Amino acid sequence: MRHYYIIILAIMSMLTLFSCKSNQPLQTVPALDIHRYSGVWFEIARLPNSFEKGLDCVTAEYSLLPDQKIKVVNKGRKFTKDLTFDQVTGKAWIPDQNFPGRLKVSFFWPFAGDYWVFSLSEDYRFALVGTESRKYFWLLARDSQIDPVVFDSLLSIAAQNGFNVKAVEKINQDCYSGGDFQK
Repeated sequence: MRHYYIIILAIMSMLTLFSCKSNQPLQTVPALDIHRYSGVWFEIARLPNSFEKGLDCVTAEYSLLPDQKIKVVNKGRKFTKDLTFDQVTGKAWIPDQNFPGRLKVSFFWPFAGDYWVFSLSEDYRFALVGTESRKYFWLLARDSQIDPVVFDSLLSIAAQNGFNVKAVEKINQDCYSGGDFQK
């Protein structure tokens, strides 16, 4: 009888292993014009992560450096009594020109993380960024607010690419009015 339990346990383990969802490789954009991508982006939504916990009014500003790397300035408002802003500056680069949408970004040398642009509107108004593991995801826009239909459409693209959009949190951008910063 004990052998039957072991066999059943082995079969259940194998079925569990084979039924696990595996992500397909994340396809990134085939072209990325850093000059057009440069400027301020508003973080409209993200998957929760530890390094942005307690931040709203989050922006990312990208600018091209003389060495062809990209300066990255991330800023966000902390949920504290005095609502202070935190800012961190880093660098990004494209390690393989054959994959221009697969950037590396570093805020603390020598550590670098993936920053993969997997969807980008033709007019460079909206971008979906994530990691191949699907652990990190950001929906970025050039304006602090976007149309709900556009938001849903972009989340649909993220879901089609294997991201858990049910866990996505919208980011409050109430400190920006018409694109202008307000303290």
